[in-house]
Amino acid sequence: SPYKGMQSENGGVIGMLEVIESDFGRLEADTKAAEASAQKEYDEFMTDSKVDKEAKTKDIEHKTAKKQDESQALTTKNADLEGTQKELDAALAYFDKLKPSCVDAGVSYDDRVARRKEEIESLQEALRILNGEDIA
Repeated sequence: SPYKGMQSENGGVIGMLEVIESDFGRLEADTKAAEASAQKEYDEFMTDSKVDKEAKTKDIEHKTAKKQDESQALTTKNADLEGTQKELDAALAYFDKLKPSCVDAGVSYDDRVARRKEEIESLQEALRILNGEDIA
């Protein structure tokens, strides 16, 4: 018997093309959905990144201004410290110059007490004389 082919298979090439078309349609729909989802994620990411970048830029500006203020304050404090140190050095030098005249190293404590007592007595006597009291 002569070969009749696969005529019992309905559609042949046309059926195969229809299957390919439906596969393509499904693939196209899936791809469009995935692309739309990816685009949405990208847009959200870009919005978030823009907001984050603006916040960080403002933070940088604030920190830069604060750094300048602190640097200026440090310079002022260092100048104040330098001036105060000069004043302290001058005061210490003056103190060292005065110390020998204030602390009489050659006289003992008992001698100073006796001398002070004599001075007080002579001052009291002078006061009595000035007040016209009897010096008996």
